[in-house]
Formats: sequence, structure tokens, C-alpha cells
Amino acid sequence: MGEGTTAMGGFVTAALGFPAVLFSFLLIVVIGYWLLALLGAVDIEDSVEFGGGEGLLAGFGGVPLSISLSLLIAFTWFASLAGTVLLDDLELSTPSRIGFGVGVVAVALVLGTLGTRVIVVPLRRVFGPAKEPSRRDFVGRAAVIRTSSVTHDFGQAEATAADGSSAIVDVRQAGQGNLTAGSRVVLYDYDSEGELFWVESLDI
Repeated sequence: MGEGTTAMGGFVTAALGFPAVLFSFLLIVVIGYWLLALLGAVDIEDSVEFGGGEGLLAGFGGVPLSISLSLLIAFTWFASLAGTVLLDDLELSTPSRIGFGVGVVAVALVLGTLGTRVIVVPLRRVFGPAKEPSRRDFVGRAAVIRTSSVTHDFGQAEATAADGSSAIVDVRQAGQGNLTAGSRVVLYDYDSEGELFWVESLDI
């Protein structure tokens, strides 16, 4: 019990010592933010993102600001805490403590940035921009003919995308067939120049 209390007291002393205290307050803010996020009071997805930027924050784009900044503060706080413990062990005079403390802050920021980048890179795949919808997404999907017939140079069909949305698209039939209104077809190829689909019957 005594050793645990001593260890906890040493941790609190280090967290409130210079320079770790500079980031301890920010860490408390981060913890409070994520508690609110868990309660649904804030929306992580709606957070502003870092741009490409320059300097320390370069390379944080593609991930919500709340996540990038939280990681940066957490890593920087941990590095500054380790530096504070080291300074405590050296038992420096006040002027020397301030000077070395400023150096610890600089090093902690660099280490925090590097640590954040390591985590942010794989997270970009999760928070990256969604793929823009394309007409080619209809290839391989079923459709229903909406015109009286389909020939080599005439025809339209209603196709349904994976998200449930539907669209009227121009369709063509390569060979001879009896495709009329209501016939079910598969869109097996897309002609980007003519902006039309080639179809085959699905009806038996």
C-alpha cells in the first residue's frame, strides 16, 4: 500500500512538474472531449481536418482534427513526462531546470509528431474520402428495360445501384433478341464514349 501510494504520488508530482504540466492540462481537455464523444455530445466525423500543411503538422491530412490532435497531445505528454522525470532525477537548479525544460518541450513535440504520423497513416484508409460514384458501378448489375424494344442503336433500362438508388441508362443489344419493356437484363459492359451499356437477357 505504501509503495503504491508513493508511486502514485511520484506520478502526480511529475505530471504537475515543468514541463509536463504544460501538456497535462491539454491531456485533461482531450480526455474530457472523448468522454463527451462517448456520450454522443460531439460528432467525431464532423470534426475539421488538418490540411496538408507545413512544418510539424504536415502529413496529418485525411484524419479528423479531433483524432490527430488527441494523438499529438497524448504522445507529446508522455514524452514530456519522461523528460520531467529525468530532470527530477538530475536535481538541477531552477535556471538550469527551465533551460533544460524548454529543450524537453521541443524534443517532446518532435517525438509526439512522429508518433502521431505513425498512427495517422493507416487511419487515412478509414477516414479517407469515399469513392465517387461512377456509371461503371452498374456493370454486372441487373436492370429492367423501359423502352418498347432494345436494338443495336436504341434502348433504355432502369438500373439499381448497390446503395439502392436507381437510374435510367442507355442500353444496347449486340445480337438479335426480343427485349421489350419489362424484360430483365444484365449490364455486362460499359461504353464510355457512347455513355451506354451493353446488355444481355436474364429472362429464361
